[in-house]
Amino acid sequence: MSTWLKKWEPENELFWKTEGARTAWRVLWISTWSLIFSFATWFVISAVVVRLPFIGFKFDTMQLFWLAAMPGLAGGTLRIIHAFLIPIYGTRKVITISVWIKLLPMVWLVFAVLNPTTPYWQFLCIAFLCGMGGGDFSSYMPSTSLFFPKRLQGLALGIQAGIGNFGVSLTQFVTPWIIGFAAFGTLAGSAQIFKKNDVVKDIWLQNAAFWYIPILVVTGILCWVWLRSIPVKASFKEQTDIFKSKHTWFCTITYVMTFGSFSGFAAAFPLMIKEVYGGFEGAPDPLKYAFYGPLIGSLIRVVMGAPSDRWGGSIFTQFSGIGLIAGSLALIFGGFLVPDSLDKFPGFVAIMLWLFFCSGVGNASTFRQFPIVFAFNPRQGAGVLGWTAAIAAYGPFIFAALIGVAISNTGSAVPFFCGVILFYVIASLINWYYYLRKGAERYDWGTKWGTWWDQAKESWNP
Repeated sequence: MSTWLKKWEPENELFWKTEGARTAWRVLWISTWSLIFSFATWFVISAVVVRLPFIGFKFDTMQLFWLAAMPGLAGGTLRIIHAFLIPIYGTRKVITISVWIKLLPMVWLVFAVLNPTTPYWQFLCIAFLCGMGGGDFSSYMPSTSLFFPKRLQGLALGIQAGIGNFGVSLTQFVTPWIIGFAAFGTLAGSAQIFKKNDVVKDIWLQNAAFWYIPILVVTGILCWVWLRSIPVKASFKEQTDIFKSKHTWFCTITYVMTFGSFSGFAAAFPLMIKEVYGGFEGAPDPLKYAFYGPLIGSLIRVVMGAPSDRWGGSIFTQFSGIGLIAGSLALIFGGFLVPDSLDKFPGFVAIMLWLFFCSGVGNASTFRQFPIVFAFNPRQGAGVLGWTAAIAAYGPFIFAALIGVAISNTGSAVPFFCGVILFYVIASLINWYYYLRKGAERYDWGTKWGTWWDQAKESWNP
């Protein structure tokens, strides 16, 4: 089977209708399915760490936050590499290998949780390797942006990234259920004894990782058989031209605001519930609530792709920034980060879900916005998608680590949220000045009203 397609012209209406659309949508759905399990395996550690102290592992609060943060460190670093792989090796090879390589941390995690004497450094290594599930996102997005015409960029990227983001909720939703019984008999190992206050029961924590193994094997086979690669090739050196543009860095800042917040809060949310509200009588189980945030953020990312195409990404990115600022202020001044009782818990969860909602809106709008900002060069636009996704993937590391430091040193996450508000203000001002206001350098008002590129291409050939 040929890896590289001989011809690809998505902007050619005849080509798109006769053969392009069929291939593009097939690649989109198969790669989106695999992306779900990239995100799921990326965040499996965040669902596991809250159970470790109750089955015999002697890790302190900061050690647990470091485990939750480590996949973010790896994910961001590996995304920098993935941002340049598609034009070199092609979609088929990169995605297939990315799926199969995630078997390593899943198998290792199964064996690690079965032995309560497993040293902390091994869990750090496993958590870092789980970051491979976050790293390959920067191959998925550039690939999809090349397969689709500009008028469908918001829709296609919103579908893939949004449905892919469901993997975060998937791992946090399935984990509490699947570890509660011997889902795989003796194949996955024996039970551990869970002890929390007066509660003593058997759990199978290894199931949290074990159930991904057969899915990853089959998904990798599907990717190898059905995916193809677009003949847009460039060396690593040629691709570094994106760093000469100031807009690469502005787009990076706005995407850290949106996806950095989504992924960061997804990693830290369970531990925040445990540390902020876990000391009260009848404290809530973090994993019963943690999956709602990523679920809402993922769903709204899917929904907002088409509106971003219609009315432009800039306006929705601005809404995202303002909403994140408002939600963070509410957490601080509403006393939800330093509660005196469990009565504050419903309000805390509601505001956190609002933050996930706003970040999801921005995740959709920015990925419509960036290809328009770099519309004069689709290859550069794809590269910027990969690069911005790489830096924003440090969100789980940065957010979990800084929230952990704030709680450990001050007893509260308030200092973290004060700092993040300042960052949101800066990012929102950048978006307004360069991409939204009247006369902005590269505005994106959508297909309804037009973009800077619609005017520029009439009089200028870049």
